[in-house]
Amino acid sequence: MQSYRKAIQDLRMFLILWSTQSLSSLGSAMTSFALVIWSYQQNGSALTTSLLSICSYAPYVAMSIFAGALSDRWNKKYTMLVSDTLAALSTLAVLFLLKSGQLRIGHLYLLNAVNGLMNTVQQPASAVSVSLLTPRKYYQRISALNSLSNSLITVLTPVIATALLTFSSIDTVILLDLATCIVAVSCLALLITIPETGKGQTSKAEPLFISAKKGLQYLHRNRGILDLILFLAAINLVASMYNAALPAMLLSRKNGGKAILGMVNTCAGLATLVGSVLVSLAPPPRSRVRVICNALLFSMSTENLVLALGRTPLAWCIGAILGWIFIPVMNANMDALLRSYIPVEVQGRVYSARNALQFFTIPLGYFLGGLLVDTILEPLMASQAQDSILVALVGSGKGSGAAILYLIIAVLGVMVCLIFRRDRQLWALEDRNPHGTV
Repeated sequence: MQSYRKAIQDLRMFLILWSTQSLSSLGSAMTSFALVIWSYQQNGSALTTSLLSICSYAPYVAMSIFAGALSDRWNKKYTMLVSDTLAALSTLAVLFLLKSGQLRIGHLYLLNAVNGLMNTVQQPASAVSVSLLTPRKYYQRISALNSLSNSLITVLTPVIATALLTFSSIDTVILLDLATCIVAVSCLALLITIPETGKGQTSKAEPLFISAKKGLQYLHRNRGILDLILFLAAINLVASMYNAALPAMLLSRKNGGKAILGMVNTCAGLATLVGSVLVSLAPPPRSRVRVICNALLFSMSTENLVLALGRTPLAWCIGAILGWIFIPVMNANMDALLRSYIPVEVQGRVYSARNALQFFTIPLGYFLGGLLVDTILEPLMASQAQDSILVALVGSGKGSGAAILYLIIAVLGVMVCLIFRRDRQLWALEDRNPHGTV
């Protein structure tokens, strides 16, 4: 108990930041969930809902390479406060347009782009702030706490949002989002002090392009870290195609609907919650790279296949559990590995370079997933005879095209994992000292 009290005392500032920002993230996730359902009900198009995520990620990816350089030279606390405030104003604009009956899909695209731009500078500032607030010996523990909060958000988002949409309205969801944001901003402004890295003057003296270039140069010198990021970029391509197709499939299939979509997302969240508890209790593994590779291989080889072939909510829920239970284990080990290897004074720049490389495939995957479902796979399944092999595999009717996409990405995901498992640069990370370079 004494060690736990000491840990809580050492992590007091981090715990305040973590808990309030997680609460705000829950509110934002509920609004996003509700707006995905609203947009699909307006058009019935997978591509339309996918474009919501594309508009969020595109500016995030495009500007990430410069955001880290700005984050390293700007005050971390003020950066987060401004970003959170502007994101809240975007949410307030959605509420105003909705109440006035003027909300259109195009408005959501524009506001999502603004939020994505704010996340571009907020995310590296937040990541570096966590490192500055946390002693190195707690890195594994805070990685587990981050996984825990992400899991709780995944669990609670569909449950609370679906309940509010059923018994109240989307207005209530947005108002709750705004309330959580006010709590987070107030605590950050009044209760948290974030130290600076001590090397801000050097960063400020550098031209922006040179400062941003240093993040890419670090990755170039540290090939194992770069290959690990490219591995996650390939996985993100597959995963974003999965995310693009999920609402289209579960809202359209015979046994699906809004409640079933919420149920499957809840099961995914419960699985990540269990995974987060496991990683928080487990000691650091002997090989973080092996854990990362095995967790992703298990996820890719199970969930997509079960979702493709399953016809019932029970099967879809089992698929979600299998696909997500080891993701927190992967995330915690990757986070701990990166924090241990990358010096804190350049983490903002390196994390932003990582974001640009690791996340550029997400908008591409959303676009490909929505496009394939709407223009190729749904028409393909609509033209199939009832005795065809494809109908026997995934069934018929609207949503069966999305099920075919899951068969395709199951194969793609396994291939990606097997290819990167053979990458010697990844395994060489096991033999290097933290903060070492190639």
